[in-house]
Parts: sequence; C-alpha cells; structure tokens
Amino acid sequence: MTLLIGIIIGAVLGLTGAGGSVLAVPLLAVFLKLPAAEATGISLGVVAASSAWGAIDRIIHKQVLWIPAALFGISGMVFAPIGRWLTVLVDPLTLKIAFIALSLLIAARMLWQSFRQPEQARLVRGDTGNDEAETDPLLCRLSETRRFDWRPRCMVGLFAGGVLTGLLSGFFGVGGGFLIVPFLTQLNSVSMRQAIATSLVIIAGVSSSGFAMQLLTQQMNLSLLLWLAAGGVAGMIAGSLLAKHIAGVVLQRLFALTIIAMTLLLLTTRG
Repeated sequence: MTLLIGIIIGAVLGLTGAGGSVLAVPLLAVFLKLPAAEATGISLGVVAASSAWGAIDRIIHKQVLWIPAALFGISGMVFAPIGRWLTVLVDPLTLKIAFIALSLLIAARMLWQSFRQPEQARLVRGDTGNDEAETDPLLCRLSETRRFDWRPRCMVGLFAGGVLTGLLSGFFGVGGGFLIVPFLTQLNSVSMRQAIATSLVIIAGVSSSGFAMQLLTQQMNLSLLLWLAAGGVAGMIAGSLLAKHIAGVVLQRLFALTIIAMTLLLLTTRG
C-alpha cells in the first residue's frame, strides 16, 4: 500500500501541469492514517524526490530557465523552513481546515483552466517534448541581447513569488507548482512548457528545504518515507511514459474531481 501511494503521488505530479502534489497529503492522511502535521512533512520529502527526478529530463532537454529558477528557488528555499516551523504554532484542526481550503481552490483552478484554456491541459510535467512557443523571451530579459534584465521590478517580483511559494509549500507540504507556473507564465511571459520545466527545479529545491526543517524539528518514520519516495520516483517515470498518450482536458478534470473527493474524505479523518 505504501509503495502504491508513492507511485500515485509521483504519477499525479508528472501528469499535471501544476497542483498535482496537493493530492499527496490526503492520500497519506486517509489511507495511512497519518496526522495532518506528519502527512504534510512526509509529503514534502516525497514531492522533493519525485520532482527532482522529473527535473533531470527537463534539464537534459534544456527547457529550464536557470536565472528565474535560481532567484525564485533560493528565496523559496529560505522561507520554506519558516513555513514548516509555523505548523507547530497552529492546532491540527486549523491546519487541516486551511489545507482543505487550499485544495479546493487548486481544484477549482484546474477545472477553470480545463474549460477556459484547454490547449494547456496537454502540457504536463511528464511530457518533455518541444514546441516552437518556447523561443519567446522573458519580459525580464533584454529582447535585443537576451541578457537578463536585473532591474528591481524583475528582481522583486521573482523574490516575492519565491517567498510566498516557500511559505505555502513548507506550511501545507505541497510543491507550489500551482503558484509557480502561473507566476512565470504571466509575469515573465514564458511558454507553458518552460514554466512547467522550471517549476520542477524550483519545487525540488523548495520542498527539500522544507523537508530538511521537518527532519530537524520532528521525528519521522524514515522507512515509510523511503518507500513513498521510491514509489514517487517510479510514478514520475510512469507519468513521463504516459504523458503524451493520456494527458488532456478529461484527465485534468478527473484530477480536479479526485482532489475534491480526497479532500472531503480528509474531513472524516482524525488528527
């Protein structure tokens, strides 16, 4: 059961453009009966391992935008431990209610995108294909020279996005792709595929940072974590193989409805 849950987490992460990792916590809480605080902590470790493996393919295919990844990721890595630390200040019920609200928001966004932007539903983390849209320059790049524009507007925007992502990722045990992808596509005008590839690198760093804080402050079942992480990597590999064949509007809507269903089940669990 543990390995299977890890596979599901990795596959869902690979087969969604953003927001897939939010399914990890309900799976851990409902099927493994983990308290919310422990589930969010372990979720960070599984998401970190899965996204790091998925990022390798994107790096090989040269789809990652390294300067935004570094600026966004470093600020996120600094603040993810703070978000993780904040979980000890709230009671389990408050944490669960806050996570449920976040999950429903992400599910609603996925459903909205499937109706309003159906062409983007096929662009998922598991698909490493190329398209012509990836040649668009960043708004934070000088269009003539393609050198990065270090003006305060760009720097502050990327830093602020990283801070918010780090805090939410650490607090809720999610990867943060639901923030990173739309942030990059809207603020920096990058293609959806580039944003997804870059988000994997950022998620790996931010989740690892928050998970490190979890290891330092709370005890953890390392055997459980290893099985889940192994399943997560296997799931990401499976997602990469399946992405070109099954990714699409129907799958995205199915994921969104699954998130809603698992969130409702989370209401019935204790802790």
